[in-house]
Amino acid sequence: MPGVRVIGTPIACESTVAEDIRAGIDGALDEIIAALIDPLTEEEESPEKFVETPSRIAFKGTLGEVNEFYYRKGWGDGLPILPPSEEAVAEMLTGTDLPADHVVAKLIPRMGKATVEKIAVNAVMAGALPTHMPLLIAVVDALSDPKTRFDTFEVSTGSWAPLVVVNGPVRNDIRINCSSGMMSPGDIANAAIGRAVGLIVKNIGGARKGIEDMGTLGDAMKYSLVIGENEENSPWEPLHVDFGYGKEDSTVTVMFPNRYTQTIPAQTTPEGIASTLAGMGPGALSCMIVIPDHARIFSQEGWSKKQVKEFIMENSGRRDSRRAGRLQDEDFMLVVAGGPGVWMGLLGSAGGFGNSFVTRKIELPQSWDVLKKKYGTMVPDYVRY
Repeated sequence: MPGVRVIGTPIACESTVAEDIRAGIDGALDEIIAALIDPLTEEEESPEKFVETPSRIAFKGTLGEVNEFYYRKGWGDGLPILPPSEEAVAEMLTGTDLPADHVVAKLIPRMGKATVEKIAVNAVMAGALPTHMPLLIAVVDALSDPKTRFDTFEVSTGSWAPLVVVNGPVRNDIRINCSSGMMSPGDIANAAIGRAVGLIVKNIGGARKGIEDMGTLGDAMKYSLVIGENEENSPWEPLHVDFGYGKEDSTVTVMFPNRYTQTIPAQTTPEGIASTLAGMGPGALSCMIVIPDHARIFSQEGWSKKQVKEFIMENSGRRDSRRAGRLQDEDFMLVVAGGPGVWMGLLGSAGGFGNSFVTRKIELPQSWDVLKKKYGTMVPDYVRY
């Protein structure tokens, strides 16, 4: 924003100390007044326009040299990237029927145009597969929805991370891990899709660490946070059906948590499990992860998903500081995911910003069956001891 006058103050971020606030205001007031009334300088009145004319070829060199170049440019995420060559990007574009120059969304803070090709470039860098493109396009579209409050969370000091919950048949098509260790490294779909989202946010949106993204502590979940619902082992309707989609649809649901907690219930009865979920402190907005074993216990005792949510709302004791009253049904979602065990999880966010969960249907290309066959064998084959 050329020509804008900026005045700094020594007031600590979000200070509550009245004396410090008053002293900071008093100390800056003369400069503020001057900035408001002094005539514009010649440079401010006619700022030099920056015209970018990038070449399609950013760099030529070895894999190591490319990675050094990209890192120095600030285009990576600290891990090695795969070079987005013309051939690799063209192959990635086979994952969608949309034209390369189609603008999916404009992403803050620089209002970067997230074209299909730019999404593909970042997907290649993240190590994604062409079968991941439909999900990435749907996620980018979801991020542009004001209800995510992406405009706040992605540049906040609170270090929020984009969570992507995948539902529907596409989970099995691309082998999204919905079971044991789904949030751990090791699955290309979960890892590469989440990593690609982070690169898209940074390189297209322009949310760079310590420049626009002002996270005080940062958040490891920004590397990748993609999970799938374990629909096959759930006694309840899946999340996307709760949101009005058909069970045969494939969807992504997006929210921004900045904390992750896991614990075990004191008792493995419906009341014991539900009490522990309520005690984890779900707020608006939250994603509560119920493992299939616990969901079956609820179902066998006649508890519906709605009853579990009502119990949590009645017993959490949580009050949203930005909104009167206790938790409401739309404040949090229950996702059945994970493998055998006893642990449960909570991905906590914040509500009261006019935000909500945002779900988008995934549109698959006509060549989907061909792509599934081509990339469906990409699975780890562990040696058994």
